[in-house]
Amino acid sequence: MPATTTIADVRAMLERLVAFDTVSRNSNLVLIDFVKGWLARHGVDSLLVRSDDGDKANLLATVGPAVPGGVVLSGHTDVVPVEGQPWTSDPFRVVERDGRLYGRGTCDMKAFLAIALALVPDMHGLRRPIHLALSYDEEVGCRGAPRLIDTMLEQLPRPAAVIVGEPTEMHVVSAHKGIAVMRTVVTGHEAHSSQTHRGVSAVTTAARLIAHLDDLARQRVEHGPFAAGFEPPYTTIHVGTVHGGTAVNIIARECSFEWDVRSIPEDGPEGILEGFREHCRTVVEPQMRVIGPGSGVATELLVEAPPLAHEDLNPAIELACRLAAVDTTVRVPFAAEAGLFQRAGLPSVICGPGSIDQAHQPDEFIALEQVEAGLGFQRRLIEALS
Repeated sequence: MPATTTIADVRAMLERLVAFDTVSRNSNLVLIDFVKGWLARHGVDSLLVRSDDGDKANLLATVGPAVPGGVVLSGHTDVVPVEGQPWTSDPFRVVERDGRLYGRGTCDMKAFLAIALALVPDMHGLRRPIHLALSYDEEVGCRGAPRLIDTMLEQLPRPAAVIVGEPTEMHVVSAHKGIAVMRTVVTGHEAHSSQTHRGVSAVTTAARLIAHLDDLARQRVEHGPFAAGFEPPYTTIHVGTVHGGTAVNIIARECSFEWDVRSIPEDGPEGILEGFREHCRTVVEPQMRVIGPGSGVATELLVEAPPLAHEDLNPAIELACRLAAVDTTVRVPFAAEAGLFQRAGLPSVICGPGSIDQAHQPDEFIALEQVEAGLGFQRRLIEALS
């Protein structure tokens, strides 16, 4: 049967998805309910995998026969905030200018989802299924995907490949970095700021620890380990927030900072975190407790998502390269859900429309030519599975 879905259909679907304010702090259920209803109108059942509080949900749906060897099209439904960004149009309304569609999530990554959903009416005669996997809270640490993947492994015939549609300009991405996010809380000992010998400053201690992390980061810049294809080609360590102190004339009792590790597959965050904790135990805390016995440093792992490691024999890469008509792959420094699928034993790859350069920006956009390229890619997937 010839394809009937047009670029106008995709745009209409994208307008619906962008209109849902699914910033990660909000529920995504209104969007999920819309998608569930859309699929039901086309005879496709959906399974919701909810968060613990029930305020968010992943969606899993199978189009076509329930047999092994299908392909998963995976994408997250949440977007990053818009506050403080100088948008020139309503971020939750798609606006076209100069061949671009502007709006929060147009690029990252609702266009990929809009293409897949708009194409559902064309998915007739599939011999192997297309599984649609929509997740929540990817932008705040890939929190929803693990339970989505667990449910997929328990209830679906095993798929042959997973395509995660993050914006790659339709390049086939065979590897991405992992991410680990930590919060370190330094507890000092208060005293009057004129009596520094009687206090332990949590702010000063935190500053020294931040400098220690910066030293670890610089060591990797100079000495690696290195992984060709990534930019930059080494694990990065970055401190993003610092909060501490009560007043300028009080030696600070508490200071906290949050930091992340963006790791290449060869240099995971586990060793960095353990080494940091050991430095605190053996070097920093003994010095603090000479003056303040109750002083200390505690570091909590908030988020962890594994890297996607390149695999020479990966059917997902072979499929994506064939559909995208390319014979080379690239590697990217951002984290995504593909590493979680790979860790679960599912061949995975990233390929989607739009550029990561526009993601998270004010006036986020996707070029119409990228939407057309993504539409062609998924049409060819339907043909391959039919």
